[in-house]
Amino acid sequence: MNALLKRVWIGLATTLIVSLAAVVLPDHIQIEDDGRIHLGAPAPAPSSFPSMAVPAPESTSPPLTRDAVDEVIRTAVRAAGLDPAQGLPTVPADAQAKRTGWTAVREKTAAQSEMDAVCADLERQGWTLNPNKKGHPDASRSYKRGGWYLVVHMRGTNQAPSPTSALTDSQTYLTLTGIQLNLADVRLPDMPLPEITVRIG
Repeated sequence: MNALLKRVWIGLATTLIVSLAAVVLPDHIQIEDDGRIHLGAPAPAPSSFPSMAVPAPESTSPPLTRDAVDEVIRTAVRAAGLDPAQGLPTVPADAQAKRTGWTAVREKTAAQSEMDAVCADLERQGWTLNPNKKGHPDASRSYKRGGWYLVVHMRGTNQAPSPTSALTDSQTYLTLTGIQLNLADVRLPDMPLPEITVRIG
């Protein structure tokens, strides 16, 4: 008699747990024809589990060197009607191979059109606008090519490169910042949902 009551209580408890799970996780309950109930989706095959969605260099773009990116920057600056020599490098030429940049003080009235011209020339050179970059497209845009990310942006007195840099109210900085960052090999580990099988009866 006690064994029968024990089985009844276990059956009731199991039914209650399954019922609650069906309400909370309806997409993860599978009931077989033989009365077996699966809690949790079956583990996907390793090959079908998607990897982390991250920006990666375009397959059609070979890796670029820092010297090549520096030339890209100079070409885009010239396309905007500016002299690269009138700006300043943001990273010394012999400091780092994976970072570079250029900045210049510009009048606000002309800076936006100059930035648009720089961006247009980057696209002409084969750089792709990065859709994952959040921000204001009128003040900052991000491009990628050959393992490099290149950000074109304007910033005012509150974000001056150094305390000794002084801007008037009518001026802003036009800056191009390049960084080599290859995230193509980053992967999330496989994390399948657990599978629990319960048989009633």
